[in-house]
Amino acid sequence: MMKSDPAPADRAVTVFAPAKINLYLHLLGRRADGYHLLDSLVVFADIGDRVTAAPADTLSLEVTGPEAAALAGLGDDNLVLRAARRLAEHHRVAPGAALTLEKRLPIASGIGGGSSDAAAALRALAALWRVPLDGEAATALAAGLGADVPACLAGRPVRVGGIGEHLDPVGPLPPLGVVLANPRRELPTASVFRARKGEFIASGPPPLALSDPAALIAVLVRCRNDLAAPALSLMPEIAAVLDRLAALPQAQLARMSGSGATCFALFADRITAARAAALLTAGEPGWWIAAGELLSGPLPVGGLPVGGLPVGGLPVGG
Repeated sequence: MMKSDPAPADRAVTVFAPAKINLYLHLLGRRADGYHLLDSLVVFADIGDRVTAAPADTLSLEVTGPEAAALAGLGDDNLVLRAARRLAEHHRVAPGAALTLEKRLPIASGIGGGSSDAAAALRALAALWRVPLDGEAATALAAGLGADVPACLAGRPVRVGGIGEHLDPVGPLPPLGVVLANPRRELPTASVFRARKGEFIASGPPPLALSDPAALIAVLVRCRNDLAAPALSLMPEIAAVLDRLAALPQAQLARMSGSGATCFALFADRITAARAAALLTAGEPGWWIAAGELLSGPLPVGGLPVGGLPVGGLPVGG
């Protein structure tokens, strides 16, 4: 778990909230309480949102950015505010901060936008309030906000097990470019899990090969996303997204991330990904499309990575 740097009491803290990508997602079973057991390789891209926490006497949230309208009306139920209140309660501090969420990732899209925003809020507020954010307590606090929040709080490539609370750091990843594409359709995670049918495939985690991109791709092509079939049953147009990504020049792997509907394609580098994404944008101007590269290791504490490359004028975080 990453520690937060202290911040001067009069200075705002800005933290990057990267898109989460499930390079594979295997469902191994389901507990009696309905939660699914999984094995997934979770990585992050230099495409995402930003959360800024500034000193204030009360707690407030302003949402800006090209995807802000999708969060209108949430009010106090926004996950960033819930994270702030939970951290304040845990440390018994006054929840005073002016929070700004620059929203660039589409919501309900399988790339952990809300979870990553919550994790970024925790990191920014821990620095602003000068409270610790590490160890098992931080993981438990994050898990109480959602299954993806612990991995997003770790902010580095991890193997995720259990129902999302077991994290095994891996890496560093070899360099890989990535294109993300979403057909501008929301797909709630709960609906996808409810639509899943059939037996579970009991299999151990595949051995990872991180020595070079080709070795990693060779492992990934033998894996799968077990939520793809139920997602496709609810939203058949995901098949078109996967087909278009797989057909892009020099695409090495195309797969759906998480519960969808966002899909990704991997490339040798950022520039190759950006060129491919420009072609995709020309053919599908109504889709949300972004290009960048996978983050090989943990984010700098409080730092911002090099941003994703703009594609066809569409919003790209970072």
